[in-house]
Order: sequence, then structure tokens, then C-alpha cells
Amino acid sequence: MNHGYARCSTNETKQDIDRQVRELKQAGAEDIFLEYEHGDAAVKCQLSSLLEQAQPGDTIITLEVSRLARSTKQLCEIIEIIKAKHLRLVIVGSITVDCSNGEIDPMTNAFIQMSGVFAELELRIIRERVRSGMANAKAKGAKIGRPQATADDIPAVFLRHYPAYKNEQLNLSELARVCDLSRTTVYKYIGLLER
Repeated sequence: MNHGYARCSTNETKQDIDRQVRELKQAGAEDIFLEYEHGDAAVKCQLSSLLEQAQPGDTIITLEVSRLARSTKQLCEIIEIIKAKHLRLVIVGSITVDCSNGEIDPMTNAFIQMSGVFAELELRIIRERVRSGMANAKAKGAKIGRPQATADDIPAVFLRHYPAYKNEQLNLSELARVCDLSRTTVYKYIGLLER
């Protein structure tokens, strides 16, 4: 079976994953695992599921090495799994890593590792540019980061359910769920109210 893997770093409102899906289908992917997770995240749930479900002889198709990982170490770990499970990895328009016999030839192994080094380098360059741009903006007097929240910024839905939390009718997770907020945001709002 041909499995596709598409990944974007942020979320569907900030990045469109449709191009990857379209190109993976054109490359022969029969089912596609989608993920919104950073490239060097230690855990990528959909990629882990894909690697777990893949059977010997299956092919994993992705568009770029950087979709799998932006860490050379993680990429090498993925290649070891592909090798152990006797899979094929196709990087569309670039390289095919055929481990269907449980082995990987030295030239292919070297090329995929070099691709991983460049993916990691690209990430580090992007991060350095962002840091430099932020430092430059800060030097010019710009405020960096999210605006400081105040009690006036707390939404009405939170204020409506907060008394139930204070009376121990809701725990923190329940309060977050009924308000459709993250636990981190709930902690922040509680801190603002209890100062």
C-alpha cells in the first residue's frame, strides 16, 4: 500500500496543507496522514501512527525530507524504522529509499542523511533570522510578543463559569472545556482575577 504523509508546522488557519495532499495523491498515495506539528517536535502523532500501521513492502510517500523531520537525529531514527519494517520511502522528485529487503545501500543512506542535515540547517537559519528580526524591532522600540492581558480582556463566558470553579463545582479542566479555552489561558485568567 502507498501511504502519504503531509505536515505543516502551525495550524490550518495559518498554513494550507491542501497542496501537499494534492501532490501526494498525484504521486500515488492511497491514504494520507495529515499533521500540524513542528518539524523538530519529539513526537509527531500521525507520523508515529503511519510508521506503526505500515506493513512490510508498503511505501511511504512525502514531498520533502523536511516534512518528516527537521532534525538529523530524528530522520535517522525514522530511516531505522523504515529499514526494520522493510518499507520504501519516496521523497517525491528527489530520492527513493528502498529498504524492502531490510537493508539500505550506502549511497542512498548518505544522501538521505545529507538531506536531513540541510533540513536542520534550514530550520536553524530561519530561527536565527527570526531572532535577529525581533532584536532589531526591539532596538527600534517595538514591543515583542503578545500584548499584556488585563482583567478587562477576560471573556464573558469565562466570567460566567468562574464562580462555579471557585465553588469547586468545576475543576480546571472542566472550566477550560466549557469556556472553550486552553488550560494555559484559564490559568492566566485566574491569575488576573486573583491578584
